[in-house]
Amino acid sequence: MIYTIVGLLIVAITLLEAFETIILPRRVTRRFRLTRMFYVSTWRPWRAIASLMRAKPRETFISFYGPLSLLVLFAVWATLLILGFGFMYYSAARYDPTHPPLQTCFYLSGTTFFTLGLGDVTPHTSAERVMAVFESGLGFGFLALIISYLPVIYQAFSRREVSIVLLDARAGSPPTASELLQRHGGSHGLEALQILFHDWEHWSAELLESHISYPVVSYFRSQHSNESWLSALTAILDSTALLIATSDSPCSRQARLTFAMCRHTVVDLSQVFHAQPNDHDPDRLPPSELARLRLALAQSGFQLREDDASTAKLNELRKMYEPYVHALSRYLYVVLPPWILQKAITDNWKTSAWGKISGVASRNSSAAYADDHF
Repeated sequence: MIYTIVGLLIVAITLLEAFETIILPRRVTRRFRLTRMFYVSTWRPWRAIASLMRAKPRETFISFYGPLSLLVLFAVWATLLILGFGFMYYSAARYDPTHPPLQTCFYLSGTTFFTLGLGDVTPHTSAERVMAVFESGLGFGFLALIISYLPVIYQAFSRREVSIVLLDARAGSPPTASELLQRHGGSHGLEALQILFHDWEHWSAELLESHISYPVVSYFRSQHSNESWLSALTAILDSTALLIATSDSPCSRQARLTFAMCRHTVVDLSQVFHAQPNDHDPDRLPPSELARLRLALAQSGFQLREDDASTAKLNELRKMYEPYVHALSRYLYVVLPPWILQKAITDNWKTSAWGKISGVASRNSSAAYADDHF
C-alpha cells in the first residue's frame, strides 16, 4: 500500500508541476515547487562556473543554460512519472503470480510510458493492465505537450528579440538613455521618440505576460553579448524617467505611460525570481555623470531643467525601479548599461567579423565593444 501512495504522490505532483509550468497562464505563488527547486539548484552553480570564465566564453556558456534547462526539465518530469508508475506497478504486482522485482516494474513503466511495445514484460493483473493503458496515454500526451510547448517558447523569445535588435540603431550597443535621446533630438525626432515609447509600452506588457507565463524565457540570451532584454528595459526606464523629471517635452505623457508599464514589468519579474532589492547597489548616475548627461543632451537640443526639484524628482523615480533592475541583473548575471557611455562605441549594425578582418570596421571603437560579431 505504501508503494501505491508514494507512486500516486509522485505522479500527481509531477503532473501538477507540468500543468502549472506549461498550461497555466499565470504566476504560481506557492514557494515549494519542483520546477523552482530545479532552476534554483541548477542556475546557481551554472552562474558560479560562468563567473570564473572570461567575458566571451562566459556569455556563450550562459546562453546554453536556457535551452538546455528546458530539455533537462522535461527529462526530470518523464523520469519522475516513470518512477511513480513503477512504484504503483510494484504495489499491484503482489497479486501477480510472476512476482516481478522493483527494477522490472520500473522497466515496464518506462517501456509503457514511451509506448515502445516490446512485449518482453507484460502486465498480468487487472490493476496493472489499467495502469498500463493510462500510462501509455499519458506518455503520448506528455510528449505531444512538449512538442507543442517548444514553439511557444521560441515564439516568445523571437518577439522579444525583434524590438531589442531594432533598438540597436536607436539607442546604441549597449542601449543607453543618453544615446536614445541624443538620436531623437529635434522636432521630428521627438515625434519618433513618442512612437518608440508607445511601442515599448506594448513591448514591456508583452514581456511581462510572456515571462510570467514562461519564466524560462528570461534565461535565454540575446544574439549579441552587449544586448539583453533587461538592458533594453533599463535604457527605456532611464530615458522616460529623465524626461518626466526634467523636461516639458511633448512626449512626456507617453513617457509616463511607458515608465509605468516598464516599472510594473521589472517589479513583477523580480518577484517571480525572488530577486530581492537591497541598499548596497552602486549609483548608476552620480552628480558628475548627471552633469555630463545634461551637457550632452543640451547639445542635441534637449532643454532639461537643472533645479533641485527636478533632480529630486529624478532621484525619486530612479528609486522606483533601479533596485529591481539591479536585483534582476545580479540574479540573471546581466550587466546593466550606464546612463551615458564613457567613450563612443560602434553599434552592432556597423560591425562584422569580416569587417574586422578586412579593416572596414571602425578603428576608433572601444576595445570592450569594438566588434560583437564572433
